[in-house]
Amino acid sequence: MRVMLILAGFLVLISGVQLFVFAEQTDRFFAWTIQPPLTAAFLGGAYWSSMLLEWLSAREAHWANARIAVLAVFAFTLITLVVTLIHIERFHFANSDPLARGAAWAWVIVYAVVPLVLGVLIPEQVRTPGGDPPTLVLLPPWLWSLIGFQAAALLTIGLMLLIAPIFSSSLWPWQLTPLTARAVGAWLVGLGIAAVHVLREGDLMRARSVQISSAAFVALQAVALARYPATIVWSDPRLWIYIAFLASILAVSLYAWRATNR
Repeated sequence: MRVMLILAGFLVLISGVQLFVFAEQTDRFFAWTIQPPLTAAFLGGAYWSSMLLEWLSAREAHWANARIAVLAVFAFTLITLVVTLIHIERFHFANSDPLARGAAWAWVIVYAVVPLVLGVLIPEQVRTPGGDPPTLVLLPPWLWSLIGFQAAALLTIGLMLLIAPIFSSSLWPWQLTPLTARAVGAWLVGLGIAAVHVLREGDLMRARSVQISSAAFVALQAVALARYPATIVWSDPRLWIYIAFLASILAVSLYAWRATNR
């Protein structure tokens, strides 16, 4: 499991480079073409933050401190595989550029293999003898409520984007296609599952890797907005709801970081 998390971290590092660094050149460097570039940067930021989640979890000595990441990654990769199969015609399999064509094949192989491997490893890990360490930093009731609200919002919007992308994309502060709406939805559902698991664990020490990666996620999304200000309408209330939600994630992460250090 530790080796799998490390390898998965390298894979999402590469995806982050393709999407965040080369957000305007996905027609050449990624598995499918993404417009506008802000969407590519959003997805790239999500991949880079998940890199932290996976590598920090791989360093943990106890399964209890890593399982939040593993179950969220398993759910995300499985959903993304389904999204890929639904929109398989959008991928660069017939592209004349070998980089784009190779990216498409690499994408499909990764998302076919990773959930399969995790589906084998997770039951083996759960059956491994041993127990959980004691709970060290309990979630206060107000934080439990806030994370619960975040989880509900993430799962609701994520599922709407997955199930009805054309209708639900109107909720997003910038333009999404059916494929990118479902790609964003997969991330929101994965983040929502991680938030629910944080509530289930009830211990901020077991969620340290989640909180650190969440802070990185917010920072990278802020950079993405700053890079492409012309893509969004700053007077749009949807944008300010989006920014407020990101701020709430950052506030929870900073509080958790302070509480666990103390």
